[in-house]
This record gives sequence, structure tokens and C-alpha cells, in this order.
Amino acid sequence: MANLNVAVMGGGSWGTTVASLVTRNAPVRLWARNPATVDEINTQHSNETYLPGAKLPDKLEATNDIAEAVGGADIVVMGIPSNNFRTVLQEVKKHIRAWVPVISLTKGLELDTGMRMTEIINEVLPGHPVGVLTGPNLAREIMAGQAAAAVIAMEDEIIVRELQNVFKSGLFRAYTNTDVIGCELGGVLKNIVAIAVGMGDGQGAGDNTRSALITRGLAEITRLGVAMGGRAETFSGLAGMGDMIATCTSPQSRNRHVGVELGKGRNIQDIIDEMVMVAEGVKSAPAVMALSEQYGIEMPIVRDVYRVLSGDSTVSRAFRGLLRVGVGAESEPG
Repeated sequence: MANLNVAVMGGGSWGTTVASLVTRNAPVRLWARNPATVDEINTQHSNETYLPGAKLPDKLEATNDIAEAVGGADIVVMGIPSNNFRTVLQEVKKHIRAWVPVISLTKGLELDTGMRMTEIINEVLPGHPVGVLTGPNLAREIMAGQAAAAVIAMEDEIIVRELQNVFKSGLFRAYTNTDVIGCELGGVLKNIVAIAVGMGDGQGAGDNTRSALITRGLAEITRLGVAMGGRAETFSGLAGMGDMIATCTSPQSRNRHVGVELGKGRNIQDIIDEMVMVAEGVKSAPAVMALSEQYGIEMPIVRDVYRVLSGDSTVSRAFRGLLRVGVGAESEPG
């Protein structure tokens, strides 16, 4: 693996964590937009804004020059939030070599188009193998050396096995999957359920309520994922249930945090304004609602979260509605 050069685009918590993991297997250049972040990574071997207290590998190099990051790369990893993903990818396109695989870390949808990140990669960079790295991965735990598992998903089974060797590292295990759609949607959709669970926690709900919301939420996202071409079993794995549990229960989860603060009666804009990192579920909710209507899939939990985020409903009203779901057969929507 040492002869493969890896470019990781994005100096946030997860981009920096993945770059740090991969340095054990291959040379890595991390691109970050902020020159101060680049300087800190290169000189202090830290990224205090996004990973406070974490020591980064000495051999991790950072740059704010996209050409320098991408020009010699054999693999490009995109850790860019959904709202800037396409813009950065268009810059990457100017410097990337032919046939270089592009892997998305982003668990969001493009707001204007509702497109998944791999669809954007296929559109901007046709001909490049495309994949997703996803799963229950809280950056700070992984940087602290705690065990974790992820899924690397690509349609090409040969390339995905090669990439598995790039990403697996120490106690970080990377399993392979060929269901790109299912793996990618699992990461996107669970964020909205995590906001719902957070809303319950903020309202003082108990463990029974949380378990019910996670379980019904998983059923909901599986219905949409299968309708969009994913495989049902993917949503029972790391990219679905695994990621859902981590995001819905961890105090480190940004989307759960948004829900908790909403549950306490706070305004969504105030919550977002004080956050350093992006809560993708807030931005994805309108696109997911549009997809549920397009595919004719009932998603009561997503709908209630969307109504709260858009100001059409209050948390207490939405939460009473969430507790009423599930009065039919368990296999039915609702």
C-alpha cells in the first residue's frame, strides 16, 4: 500500500481522522481550506478546532493547494460537507489523473438536486470508480484509539478489496459491500432520525421511547432505501443500524445535539450558529422529504422532524405525533 498516494479533501473532524488512519498504510496529503488549520496540522500535529486534544501523526501533511493535494494522488477521499461538495469536486477535476478512485465520506444530500454524493461524483468525474466509507464512526473515539468498524462500498469488488487495505488500520476495521446506494443512504437518513431521538431526549423521554424511535426510524429509512435501489440487508448492517445506534445515542453526535436543543425549546438558527461542525441532517431533511414524496414512501418520523426544522410545527406537538405512530401492524408504515 505504501506506493499509493492518498489525498483527503476536508480538514474537519472526520476528514482529519480518516487522513490520520490512512497514514499508517500510505502517504497522505490532507487539503484544508483554512491556512491556519494547514499550518497547525503541519507544525503542531493537531487540529484543535475539530479534534481538541488529539495528537495527529507526524507524517500527515496538510496543504491548502488543491493541485498539490490531488495532482499525484492515486485515491481521492472527499470529506467535504454536502453544500460545498460539488464546488470542491469541480476544482479537484482540474488536477485529478484518469481512473483515480474517488471515495465519499459525506453523509448528506445536495439540497438543490437531492443527489447523493456518489451521483455528484459520477456527474462531475465520469469514468472514475466511486465509493463510500461509512458506518458508526465517531471521530474523537477513533482518534483516541478505540475500536470501530466501517463499511467501504463500491460496485467493483476487485477495487473495493484493494481500498479495504488502505482504510483498515489497527482497531479500525473496514468491511466491504457492493451496495453503494444502500450504504450511502443509511448514512444520510439516520441523521434525521437522530434529530428525532434528540428531540425526545430534550423533552425528557425515556429509554423505551428512544428504542421505539430508533426501531421505527430504521424501518422508515429501509423502506425508502429499498425503493431507491438499496438492499434491505444493508440497513441491518454497519451502514444502517450500526450508524443509527451511534448517532442516536452518543453525546458526541451533532444531529442528536440539534434535536436535544430543539427539545429544550431553542431556535434552530441559534443552535446552528453556535456549532463549529455541520449537522448534515438539518440540511438533508428537505431533500429527504422530497424523495419520500417522489417514491411514495410514508416517513412519519422524517416528516415531523422536517416540520419542526422548517418552523411548521413545535417539538412538543411533533413529539406527541411521533408517540402515536405504530398503531397498525409492525410491518406497516407509521
